[in-house]
Amino acid sequence: MGFFSSDSEPTIVDLVNQLETSSITIYALKALDYVVPDQWDNPTNFDELMKKVTGETDSGLLEQVKQRVITLYNDENEGYKSAVSIYQRIDGADKLVGTAALANKLSENFSMLSFLDKITPKAENAQAFDLVVKILGELFAFTKINGIPGDGIADFVKSLGNYAGEAKMRMAAIVAFDGLVPLGPDFIQKATATVKSMTAGQMEENSTFKNIMSYIPSGFGGGQIAFVTQAFGSVSGWITNFVNENNLNAQTVVSNLSKYVDLADGKLDYVAGFIDMSTSYMTHTGIQTVATQMIKRAINEV
Repeated sequence: MGFFSSDSEPTIVDLVNQLETSSITIYALKALDYVVPDQWDNPTNFDELMKKVTGETDSGLLEQVKQRVITLYNDENEGYKSAVSIYQRIDGADKLVGTAALANKLSENFSMLSFLDKITPKAENAQAFDLVVKILGELFAFTKINGIPGDGIADFVKSLGNYAGEAKMRMAAIVAFDGLVPLGPDFIQKATATVKSMTAGQMEENSTFKNIMSYIPSGFGGGQIAFVTQAFGSVSGWITNFVNENNLNAQTVVSNLSKYVDLADGKLDYVAGFIDMSTSYMTHTGIQTVATQMIKRAINEV
């Protein structure tokens, strides 16, 4: 799935306006609405999002805000475009096979059966490391959006308590679809053990990690292995609390997803593969997060 309507590079306004209103990505996120009740309404119209975020209705002021947002997004000294790129890189690496077919217009009872032979569930270690990499991607995007120099791990962990709306929905999706569903209730322990057992070379063999490893601070003591270990370890406490507070479990997540997509009694590892290859939830909600944060900044600057 692409977000480009022409050969020219899209603005953040274009990216929001081109977001999907109906797709497996949307169904998957709706399945998690019980975790983030009434916090995510899938904004796909930039002007409407701008009115909601600012509370303003004056067309002249809103046009100034929009132009300021466009200017900030195109400024190479700002990190907004990099943040969107990080989200896109993570989702792009997940597209294994069958994406074009799955992207066709879906009915409410889309059956997964015909695609089972195209889905190869990842080995547990690969799936566990993918979870870690999704968390890393969120960390890197966070630092870019907020202009935080250095590794930003402490700031990121602190900010998680304030996550809301599409940002909280994105974290819920990472936990559910890349942790609980494919790896089970002890997914944090499995991911931690996987990271500790890997070499730098093995990490670089992971296509998703390879897409974002350049964002690891070059001066971080201990190198990339130490960074990955510290980053995931720092977030694991928040993840544990999030799972417990929301009574999250794989069965409930899949049951809710089945309200929108007929999973044909697929095994959990196949469901996880299905989600990987047919959704772009990081990019979708990531664009919404970037746009929201830019609008908040722009209204204070015009």
